Amino acid sequence: MKRMIPLIVLVLLSFTVLSGCGTTVKEAEQAPHVNTVDADAEDTSAEDTSEEKTIDQKTEKPETITEYESVTEQENEIIMVMTINDTKVDVTWENNASVKELEELAADGLMIPMSMYGGFEQVGPIGKSITRDDKQTTTSVGDIVLYSGNQLVVFYGSNSWAYTRIGKINLTEKELTNLLSNGDVTITLSME
Repeated sequence: MKRMIPLIVLVLLSFTVLSGCGTTVKEAEQAPHVNTVDADAEDTSAEDTSEEKTIDQKTEKPETITEYESVTEQENEIIMVMTINDTKVDVTWENNASVKELEELAADGLMIPMSMYGGFEQVGPIGKSITRDDKQTTTSVGDIVLYSGNQLVVFYGSNSWAYTRIGKINLTEKELTNLLSNGDVTITLSME
C-alpha cells in the first residue's frame, strides 16, 4: 500500500496540472476567432478578404510601371552609330572611358579616313588622343579597337597586339570582308 500512495499522488497531480490547460465548450465558443492561413483552404470571412486586398495591393507596386518606363527610356536613348562608306552597321559598344570619349567626338559627326593594312584590318586617325586601357588582345572579325590612343582599327581578319576594346560589328566575316577589303574606306561615327 505504501508503494501505491506515491503513484496515486502522481496521478492526481497530473490530472490537476492537465485540467488547467483545457477549456470548456462554453469558454471556447466565447473566445475570439483566430484565423490560421492554410494555403489550400478557402475562407471567405471578412478578415480574410481584407487580408487578400492587402496582399493584392502589395503585389501591384507602381515600381513595376517605373521599371517598364525606364526600359522604354533606354530604348529611346541616343546611341553612337557607325557607317562604313554609305553602309550603316550594327555595333555592340564596350562600356568604357574610351567609348564615352568617342561618343563626345561623334556628337559633332566624326569622319575617319581609313586605310587598309596587312590584309586583315582598316586603320584611321580619330584626330586626337583619348583615354586608353591597352591589353594584349587577339582580335577577331568585326572587332573595333583603339590603337595608340588615337587610331581606330576595324578588323576583317585577326591580329594579336595591345589594344583598347571599343566594340564589335555584328556582321558575318563575308559581309565585313566585302565592306573592308576592297580598298580604303571612310568610317563615320555619329549620335542618333
